[in-house]
Amino acid sequence: MRILAPVGALIWFVIALVLAGLEMFAGELTFLMLAGGALAASGVGLFDAPMYLEVIVFAIVSIALLAVVKPVARRRLQQAPALDTSPRAALGQAAEVLEPVDATGGQIRFDGGIWSARTLHADEHFGVGEVVNVVDIEGTTAVVWKGI
Repeated sequence: MRILAPVGALIWFVIALVLAGLEMFAGELTFLMLAGGALAASGVGLFDAPMYLEVIVFAIVSIALLAVVKPVARRRLQQAPALDTSPRAALGQAAEVLEPVDATGGQIRFDGGIWSARTLHADEHFGVGEVVNVVDIEGTTAVVWKGI
């Protein structure tokens, strides 16, 4: 029984690592697809396959990844994220106090409108003109906090 992997498998594995490392600089998925081919060739090399078979597996898997997986992955990566227009998307934004805000109520301006607001902690109070952060939305009321 062999303790060490065949040399061909190790060489293909190192090639796969190098190609994956190059992908970090290129960022276009080509080197990553080639790394997948090298990894497949490394797997074949574990069974002491002849070098020509390892090269054929590398070529076939690399071409398949480049032709099938790369276009799908590229489209997926280039899709714009869905725009969140819900009030929850405004969490963490700064707001200006329009009417004094305490635990029972007040008004702030943020997210393009005027909102009713209350403080996060009952002992807090914010005066007109202060800038606060929106930490939660409860129905139509923004919960604010001075923060840092």
